[in-house]
Amino acid sequence: MDKVLSARVDDSILNKISILSRELHTSKKNVIESAINLFAKKVEQELNVDVFDLTCGSWQRSESTDETVQAARKAFRNSMTRHHQ
Repeated sequence: MDKVLSARVDDSILNKISILSRELHTSKKNVIESAINLFAKKVEQELNVDVFDLTCGSWQRSESTDETVQAARKAFRNSMTRHHQ
């Protein structure tokens, strides 16, 4: 499932992403994902760590699914009403 990511980057980086996507006939998303995958592979090799292994289980929570959903709904409702007060 795709998620939206927002980050501030230098104009030169945005230009590089655009140029690469145009030259490679691919999407900007693919350029960014490929770059992250290459970087993760490099880090894994240099530091002898497994990035995937480090993130496994991060979805496990001490709260129940219902509690997680209720907390998310409450946060969403609060974010939608805070500007109307």
